[in-house]
Amino acid sequence: MSTENEGALKLVTAILGEEDGRRIAAMLTPMLPAGHQDRPGVTRAQMAAAMNMLLFAGLLERVPSAASYVADAIASGRRLCFDHGAIRTVALVDKDTGALPRGELAFRRILEPLAYEDVATYPLPALRMTGRAYRHRDFPESIPQFFVSELHVDQFDEAFAAVADRVFGSSQDPLDEEALAALDQFAAGGTIPFDVARAVLPTLVVAFGRHHAPCTVADYEALRSASAEAAWIATEGNAFNHATDRVADVVALAEELKALGRPMKDKVEFSRNGRVRQTAFRADMVEREFVNDQGDMCHMKVPGSFYEFISRDVDPATGKLDLSFDSGNATGIFHMTKQ
Repeated sequence: MSTENEGALKLVTAILGEEDGRRIAAMLTPMLPAGHQDRPGVTRAQMAAAMNMLLFAGLLERVPSAASYVADAIASGRRLCFDHGAIRTVALVDKDTGALPRGELAFRRILEPLAYEDVATYPLPALRMTGRAYRHRDFPESIPQFFVSELHVDQFDEAFAAVADRVFGSSQDPLDEEALAALDQFAAGGTIPFDVARAVLPTLVVAFGRHHAPCTVADYEALRSASAEAAWIATEGNAFNHATDRVADVVALAEELKALGRPMKDKVEFSRNGRVRQTAFRADMVEREFVNDQGDMCHMKVPGSFYEFISRDVDPATGKLDLSFDSGNATGIFHMTKQ
């Protein structure tokens, strides 16, 4: 393993423990290339790789169907190529999302200092959302991308906007001064000491979660009647919505998984250029806390996160892997969290 990968692994094992950290790292193809890292401290690429490994580990804990698929893949001797993860955000009307920056800006401030760049925008008009692809500047093919979507509350009616304000306006900001200072240092092109990286990495991972209070059943149903995506964010917040395995033949894999009785999407999505093909498991159901009409806490089962599969061909114009997304594909994948 290269020095760069060892640096990321050292961070992961410091947080998960030696056994669990090495187990997660062994599941995934290396995110950083072989070579020598001669600068002291933790680089932005090492921090990005470690953050992705921890997010992947967290998704496996929350999504039994994903954990089962990954276990089968590892048992067969195959490591997973972690292509991208996805998160959903809310852009309220002309205001921040509570204490969080508005919409996708809450994650731009994390991703850009770690050398991610916003490379493409994908309109999702059927969902009244916009998706953005964040790709790592240093290692675009091996460090997972982020597909960050933003729900446009201003495209709904005033009643919906009022409910969205109530639900998402209570959001707290998980980033503390230490985490923001570390991100500033990365943004300036520097490294940070290992002890600082170890201290702030869990804070960055926690940012991929729900940061508003449990909503009422009535508000949840009001959001769900207009937008399944808004309802999902109401219970899951900015949690890692899905992780994606890059495979050679997603069509063949989908047929194999259907034959095994896995909760597959009905059809594979093909991009307009034909080079990007995607499918997914349907979201696992999870139990979440709500406030009922009497003001008491109650629980309901709602869609949680899921696991996705993608095949990418080489773009003949560049000779490189086509790392793009597709608005039609993305819209189809969003449906995996509908009730």
